Amino acid sequence: MNRWWSRLRTALRFSLVEQARNRLALLIVLLFVPLWTTLAFEVVARTPLRFYVRSVDRRLVMDANVLTQITGALQALTLVIAFMMFIATARSAVFDRRLVQAGYPRSCLAAAKCATLVLVAVVVAVYATAWTHLLWHPAQPMVFAAGMFTGALTYGAFGIVLAAVLRSELAGMFLAIMTSSIDLLLQNPMINPNADSPVVRYLPAHGAVQASVAAGGLHTVPWDSLLLGAGWALGMAALGMTTFAVRTRTQRLPAAQAPPDQHTSRGATASVQAP
Repeated sequence: MNRWWSRLRTALRFSLVEQARNRLALLIVLLFVPLWTTLAFEVVARTPLRFYVRSVDRRLVMDANVLTQITGALQALTLVIAFMMFIATARSAVFDRRLVQAGYPRSCLAAAKCATLVLVAVVVAVYATAWTHLLWHPAQPMVFAAGMFTGALTYGAFGIVLAAVLRSELAGMFLAIMTSSIDLLLQNPMINPNADSPVVRYLPAHGAVQASVAAGGLHTVPWDSLLLGAGWALGMAALGMTTFAVRTRTQRLPAAQAPPDQHTSRGATASVQAP
C-alpha cells in the first residue's frame, strides 16, 4: 500500500509539471478571466433581467451586466480547464501508455489526473471569485466559488474525454469551445429570452449557472443546483477515467511455450533411431 501511494505522488508530480509547462493556458487564466469578467461588468447595459432559479423556485431580478459576467466567467473557466486537461492528457498519452506497459499501476495515473483536475479547478474558481468580488459582492461568496468549481470540473473532465477519443488538438479545442458556448449562452436571459426553458436544465453547466446566480443575489443555499453540478462533474470524470483506461490499456502477449525437456527429446530420438 505504501508503494502505491509513493507511485501516486510521483504520478501527481509529473501531472502537475505537465500543467505548469502549458504556458499559454496559464497566461489565459491570468489575463483572459479578469479581462472578460471586467468587460462584461463595465460594458454590458445594466438592464434588469429576470432569472429563474429552479432549485428554490424563485425569479431573481439581476442586472444584465452581472448575469453576463457570471456566465462569461463560467465560460472562461470551462474553456481554460478543458483546454488545459485536453492538452496535458493528449501530450502525455504515449508516456502514460509506456508506463502502463512497464507495470506502472493504471489506477495511480488515473487518480493523479483526477487530483490534478480538482486542484486546478479549485485554483481557477477561487481566482475568478476573488476577481468578481472586486467588482461586486456576491451574497454568498463560498457558494459562488462552489458553482464556478463544479462548472470547471465538469468541462475539465470533458477535456480528458476529448483527448481520449480525438487525435487532433484543433478538433478538441473546436468541440470544447462550441459545447461550452452553446451550453452557457443558452442560459443567459439577455441572449436567450427563453433561458428558463425546461430543456436547458439538461445542459452540463446548468447546475453551475444556477448555483452561481443564486449565490450572487440570494441568501438561500441552492443545494439542488450544487448537487446537480457535482453529479455532472462526477459523471464526466468517471467517463474521462474510463476513456483514459481504455486508451492506455495494453495487450498481453501470449505466454511463451516452455522448451521441450532435453531428456525427453533425447529419449524420443533414441527410440526412433533404435532398430
